[in-house]
Amino acid sequence: MAKILLVDDNTDLADNVRQWLIMEKHQVDYCSDGQAGLDYLRTYEYDLVIMDWAMPKMTGIEVLRQFRSLGKSTPVLMLTGRRTIDDKEEGLDSGADDYLTKPFEMRELSARARALLRRGETKTVNTLKVGNIVLDKDARRATRDGAELKLMPKDFAILELLMSHPNRVFSAETLIERIWESETDASPEVVRKHINKIRAQIDTDGKPSLIRTVHGVGYALDKLD
Repeated sequence: MAKILLVDDNTDLADNVRQWLIMEKHQVDYCSDGQAGLDYLRTYEYDLVIMDWAMPKMTGIEVLRQFRSLGKSTPVLMLTGRRTIDDKEEGLDSGADDYLTKPFEMRELSARARALLRRGETKTVNTLKVGNIVLDKDARRATRDGAELKLMPKDFAILELLMSHPNRVFSAETLIERIWESETDASPEVVRKHINKIRAQIDTDGKPSLIRTVHGVGYALDKLD
């Protein structure tokens, strides 16, 4: 399952795309104008962005250029009715990773999305570091200031996911889907207890918790400057 941002002012098309992606077990955020899309991209981390070209407030090209100027490498699939080689060249040169012309079949959209998501997966990082916390994926070991943390498997998996996507908010339901083999084995209350166990090991007395609770939304591990 991937977290995808969909930005398109054609609400009928966007609803069809969103429902299709949800059916394929992805988590989808949606907005209908370029400025809102850029705001989402500045606030949250995504595995893939699917974005229209012609939109109110900011075009997809303008959003893409500003997004890339921030140093972000999230794959972007551009949707548009523009079909000329010049248009495709402009979109790709502006930072798009792929280009899909309208109208299109949902199966082709899925195939292109899978290809872009696989491309992102090849950029594997085996050691994660956020603040004074270091996590070694291969050794299944995490430390704080060099001292090993005593984490149970579920706690380690949650910390690994949060550290892999710093500042990204995960709902309790998403954590359950990604970490637990069966959703019947967990609940938001169980997730909260695991978060508190992790906090007890990674936080420093007298300082705010590294894991931020976004009330009514979920949890994020903040990457300190």
